[in-house]
Amino acid sequence: MAHAWAISRSKPANIAKVVVVELTGADGSVGLGEAAPTARYKETPQTVEAFLKRVDPRGLSFTDIKGSMSYLDTLSPRDASAKCALNIALLDGAARRAKKPLYDFLGLGFRENHHVTSFTIGLDTPEVIRKKVADAARFPVLKIKMGGADDRASMQALREVAPEKAVRVDANEGWKTKEQALEHIEWLASDGHIQFVEQPMPASASARDWAWLKQRSPLPIFGDESYHLAKDAEQAVECFHGVNVKLIKTGGVSVGFDALRAARKVGLKTMLGCMIESSILISAGAHLAELCDYLHLDGNVLITNDPYLGNRSSEGFQRHDTGAAIRLFSVRGRDYCLGRARCAGRLRGSSRDGLRRAA
Repeated sequence: MAHAWAISRSKPANIAKVVVVELTGADGSVGLGEAAPTARYKETPQTVEAFLKRVDPRGLSFTDIKGSMSYLDTLSPRDASAKCALNIALLDGAARRAKKPLYDFLGLGFRENHHVTSFTIGLDTPEVIRKKVADAARFPVLKIKMGGADDRASMQALREVAPEKAVRVDANEGWKTKEQALEHIEWLASDGHIQFVEQPMPASASARDWAWLKQRSPLPIFGDESYHLAKDAEQAVECFHGVNVKLIKTGGVSVGFDALRAARKVGLKTMLGCMIESSILISAGAHLAELCDYLHLDGNVLITNDPYLGNRSSEGFQRHDTGAAIRLFSVRGRDYCLGRARCAGRLRGSSRDGLRRAA
């Protein structure tokens, strides 16, 4: 990590553990995927590896993504991060075979230098926050984490360096009651440059409390931990102005695609977010940009040892390097993982596409 990372429900950490998956077909087709498991959803690198060991490669196919995902769902109703890694790898391989970037394979397109990502300022001391904000000067939009010991001091530190920069606030469920959340949001509204507030209360808060807060909030409220799948859209529109979709909590690009479309259909604003991730996950997510009103794809900027070059943030604008599929270039070898997680999933050999488990 470039800086120690902390949010309202975690202690500072300097390492983020991920798992990289590689699928190889008998014809040489390769697909890469990534899992970035989080304790919030009871997932770890070990649970991802355990899930991958249960996968029978005969259930996977670059030519049948939907059928492949249905098979994975029979193995577990959970394990979204592990399924995410396999879904991205399957789509990467399928798009490579079609010789298309993933956004064209999905029929979405992509406008270069149009989509802007925010850059995260994690919980920290005012002194470190000032340094982080100064280092992020090239990004036109910041996201600051709140729900910590002194949110006002954090915001003051940010404003001392960037007095008028657009800011998104993410409380990560840190304000425990609707009254406390409203008090904080009313204070934030007086800043004049806050775009919205993300997940101000715990996901366990009642729909009645969320509706109460939405009705009174002077700023738009986005649901993150409260929104996972397309089936959640009807409930979410009663509680939020927008939602944050993350590939690791939906189960990959395919399910994220559906979750974004469902949210837009009911009138919600949409954002695609991330965890601490390499350019595999970040690049895969960026291919869904045309379904989003906002992007928060900075996970690969927050680390110092990204093994791939892919989607880039130039002055905050999202750009794709040339090439097919999710558009990645290895800089440290395909079997390199971030942090301390080892590469758990290489499937190669024989099945419908010639995918089998490596020894």
